[in-house]
Amino acid sequence: MIPYILLQIVVLPVIASIFIFLTRYKIGKKAGWIAGITLLYTTALLSLVGIRVYQGEIISEEYLSFPMVNLNLLADGLSIPIALIMNLCCIVLAFYSIHYVEHRIELIYGEVDKKTWLMYYTRFFILFSFFSTGFMGIAFSTNLITMYFFMELLTIIPLYFIMAQFGYSDFIERYKVALMCLFWGIAGATFFLIGVLLAYTQIGSFEISDLHALSGNPLVTWIIICMLLGLFSKLAIFPLHVWMPWVHAEHPTCIAGLLAVYANIAVYVLVRVIILPLYDDFKVFSIPIMVLALITMIYGSLLAMAQTDVKRFAACSTISQISYSVLGLGALTICGIEGGLFFFLSHIMGKTILFSTAGILVYTTGTRDMRQMGGLASKMPITAILWIMGAMMLSGLPPFSTFTAEW
Repeated sequence: MIPYILLQIVVLPVIASIFIFLTRYKIGKKAGWIAGITLLYTTALLSLVGIRVYQGEIISEEYLSFPMVNLNLLADGLSIPIALIMNLCCIVLAFYSIHYVEHRIELIYGEVDKKTWLMYYTRFFILFSFFSTGFMGIAFSTNLITMYFFMELLTIIPLYFIMAQFGYSDFIERYKVALMCLFWGIAGATFFLIGVLLAYTQIGSFEISDLHALSGNPLVTWIIICMLLGLFSKLAIFPLHVWMPWVHAEHPTCIAGLLAVYANIAVYVLVRVIILPLYDDFKVFSIPIMVLALITMIYGSLLAMAQTDVKRFAACSTISQISYSVLGLGALTICGIEGGLFFFLSHIMGKTILFSTAGILVYTTGTRDMRQMGGLASKMPITAILWIMGAMMLSGLPPFSTFTAEW
């Protein structure tokens, strides 16, 4: 087995990012290929780990130990499928972005000299690489503090800076929406951190494997509430959904699928950190969570039906569809939890397809108004097929995986 294979999966995208930064004026347009090939390699490593996990092994790596925090990574039957699908989405969108970013730079910054153009182009992929590191870090974390760190890494580095510099609208509007994303991300993470610190005061450990010791503790209800508030803000569950339509509408379309992953990753955290170790204590939240999920499901669908902007339409549908996963988790049955996780994976694949084709439509037509996109199927048949495929996946129609996840 390759030594420190999990560490390589997490750290290599950052190393690629540093390499792109140091050689940005020499490699030029090769930056996107370097980012994509690095992710291909980490996916190959993930596949090797997945084979061993499928054979019944649990891969654990220990690095540094501090008085309160252990820097370890762990891959098991829960984390590997999540990590693999998320990394595949990163690969697809890395290669998709190679030409799309050229278009964004031209629209936003106009005619600029070659050095400035290379600075913006490579900057995108420097930031993009942090998506994979953040997602893999969350999936393999064994410690609440490291999990919190990777959640914040995603919010601050790739999401905020990519949106602020490559998003739609004018300069001021882009930064307004980026700040909104940053505010909601940090607010949610703060509530999650409060829950983490409360848990530490009771059990004296930040290890996820020790959370079961909280069962029956007088403060366990408040710990779960704090963590849920943090996770629900990232999941855009009503009424903490306000940021989603704005952020989805203004970010560059080439990272739209990853924004869906960013929102959905909280489903995995909810299962790993709360449901599995604190199943009995979580039962009291079952009905309220299912009610909120149903409200969000209906409300998000109504919002989507009212949209004419293709990106806002997809954003509002994300609000609705995430709630399917939350509904399954709230049921607290084996089928419900497995279905919720399976729907999460199916949803991010479908959303990656849908948003990527939306980007092609916006690029080709020069508009985001769906009312002006009629009759394109005969002129863009491949794009139309991909859009229909993505829509069918998200609608839960057979033979797509969302159908299996829902039923």
